[in-house]
Amino acid sequence: MGEIKHSDKIKIVTGMIFKDIELFGRTKASLIRRLGPVDFESDLLNFDRTDYYRDEMGKDLKRKFLTFRRLRRADGIHRLKLLSNSLERRSSASGKRIINIDPGYITPAKLILLTTKDFAHRIYIKDGIYAEVTLSYKDKSYRSYEWTYPDYNNEYTIDFFNQARSSYLETIKRNRND
Repeated sequence: MGEIKHSDKIKIVTGMIFKDIELFGRTKASLIRRLGPVDFESDLLNFDRTDYYRDEMGKDLKRKFLTFRRLRRADGIHRLKLLSNSLERRSSASGKRIINIDPGYITPAKLILLTTKDFAHRIYIKDGIYAEVTLSYKDKSYRSYEWTYPDYNNEYTIDFFNQARSSYLETIKRNRND
């Protein structure tokens, strides 16, 4: 019988898609109030690898990724997606989202995204929230899967998450030594 152990704490990440940089700033501030300070923020990227959100959010969309300094337990992580849905609803216009927030987290072995949509590769967590392994860490870098969203499967994004993972591992090591 295996011994039950608590996992290391996780590093929270979000990806946001939007048109309005001021709305991004307000949403980022709301996330900081709830999750603590940001330690990594991506460049402002064009969201141009798919037109999935065009009907709802328009064209010329932008993308940013954030990671949060404070590590936390994965217990109750589904609440992160409930929070992102609440923030999206609060800023919606005419019943349509004008910002999309993809929350998730990093462990030493993977990047997990949280979603409300079920699919064959997603695992139900709680309260209508599913988890998906989007990237896995192998041979010194994150690797994608056939289901990985196109904007998570490019050199810039993978490098961003590799750097965030390195910082995360340093924090875990430092915390163990304290």
